[in-house]
Amino acid sequence: MSFKHLNLNKSLLKAVSEKNYSTPTLVQERAIPLVLERKDLIVSAQTGTGKTAAYALPILQLLLNKQEAPKKGKTVKSLIISPTRELAVQIAKDFKFYAQHTNLRTVVIFGGTRIEPQIDLLKKGADILIATPGRLLDLHKQDLINLAYVETLVLDEADIMLNMGFIDDVKKIERLCPKTKQSLLFSATIPYKVEELAKIILNKPERVEVSLNSSAGVNINQLLFYVQKRYKIPLCAHLLRNEIRGNILIFRRTKFGVEKLAERLLEKGHSVERLHGDRSQSERQTALNTFKNGKVKILVATDVASRGLDVEKLDAVINFDLPSNPETYVHRIGRTGRAGAIGTAYSLCSPDEKFYIKKIEELTNVQIPIIHNHPFPLDSNAKPIVHKKKGSKHKKGRKGEGAKKRKKRWY
Repeated sequence: MSFKHLNLNKSLLKAVSEKNYSTPTLVQERAIPLVLERKDLIVSAQTGTGKTAAYALPILQLLLNKQEAPKKGKTVKSLIISPTRELAVQIAKDFKFYAQHTNLRTVVIFGGTRIEPQIDLLKKGADILIATPGRLLDLHKQDLINLAYVETLVLDEADIMLNMGFIDDVKKIERLCPKTKQSLLFSATIPYKVEELAKIILNKPERVEVSLNSSAGVNINQLLFYVQKRYKIPLCAHLLRNEIRGNILIFRRTKFGVEKLAERLLEKGHSVERLHGDRSQSERQTALNTFKNGKVKILVATDVASRGLDVEKLDAVINFDLPSNPETYVHRIGRTGRAGAIGTAYSLCSPDEKFYIKKIEELTNVQIPIIHNHPFPLDSNAKPIVHKKKGSKHKKGRKGEGAKKRKKRWY
């Protein structure tokens, strides 16, 4: 199937061609016709499967079918809710690219930055509004946005939205929109909380599911390094110095972990930026731009802060900390090996994280190759190491009496 078979406007097809898209991805092929039929949808698809275009292209098509000049004032026709500022900016960038040969206008608003420039943009009118929940409700409270004319509501990365505590905001936004609207819910995973939200806001939805196995990426070489936790930083530095080249995204579980690793890598002479929720919007945007522009080669980030990160050429992903959720692993490694390129995913696994590897391999149905030949090897079947305190002695004839209980410890 080609994009021409999806009944898209010539202006949209021209933009798709300029994006060098040849054929629709699976999620695009399944979702676009349903959106054009104005069905409510619940879509399960990972980043890297083309899900933004799966709703952006048909939304633009529906707006073009009854083209009107953007109204100067407070009304919008299509509303896309994003959990993070970075993702909102990326979605807006995609919409603007697809709509570049039309008169449709896209505006993006988000918190953490001055509100006045965003108000000025809204006053000029918008067909499509991309927003984070907090800033949207703030502007609505000030009577600067009217959601009574919304025809299509999209909740993107719904699982992350709920994990970040936005469920009440999302419900409120949904209620502010007309009951007759079309609602589209996109999520990498569909846990119980997302299912419950879907029951509230969707009307007889169609389901589109792109299997996680197919999303794991055939163009990604996955490598597994077993290592004691205390040697993860030396191993990471060794790989960066001797093996990994190009643009590299490193995932850590916590903000503190991001800062610690970035500091150590900077000390070793690497060019590094960092991305996490405690940094201001301007700092986060600067870090992203610096990485995307190639001024630094390494970005250390938490999962939530990296949502929306779209780098044209990402050569490698390093899972410094393995995620407890196997779907998150698939999402992480899907950042590389895109658009036909070959990427590599390196996972540094300490013995206490072995269970996560088991869950990942069960989900993806792929056994990740173990690399034993590295400076800090650890048998993948490692057992707890018994440590004896130096200088501890037992009195003769009273074996075991008074001896402190030995502890077993995982590294």
